[in-house]
Amino acid sequence: MKGVILYGPPAAGKDSITAALHEINSAYRLFPRIKVGSGRTSGYRMATTAEIEHLRERGEVVWENARYSSSYIIDRSFLIDHIGRSITVVHLGQVPAVSEVTRAVPEASWAVVYLWCPRDVAATRIRERNTDDDDERLRAWDATEPLQGADLFIDTSIMSIQQAASLIDGFWKGTPR
Repeated sequence: MKGVILYGPPAAGKDSITAALHEINSAYRLFPRIKVGSGRTSGYRMATTAEIEHLRERGEVVWENARYSSSYIIDRSFLIDHIGRSITVVHLGQVPAVSEVTRAVPEASWAVVYLWCPRDVAATRIRERNTDDDDERLRAWDATEPLQGADLFIDTSIMSIQQAASLIDGFWKGTPR
């Protein structure tokens, strides 16, 4: 069982690198977090507050955070099932989430990748998305702490998405980085 954690601030390239990884090997698949709230639904499993409360009661919530007027949840059973069927790619933006996710499936091998880009590059990328929440996303960029001890650090302002995906894929194949 293998998983990849793509950690980083908004607009660092998590979605783009996930797509590029899938192009390299279709076994790479995004872990669709549960989302309660409005906005984008693609890449999420939408749920109600009552459904999330039921998961909490059963001890299924591995990680939960609130951002952009929504809640995002990683649930244990679906994570274990997902990583059993694919090379699971999890997107995270909070340092404590990394240890919570890896601890939730200790039998899995995890590659932890810290993606980053300068704030001005992120601001341009965010503006180009036209999501009308630029300020909130930049506040989230500001709040994203550096990640110590990652297996790989990639500055997506100087490395292409395809190069980054190849580097991550090479990590699993044991090729020189």
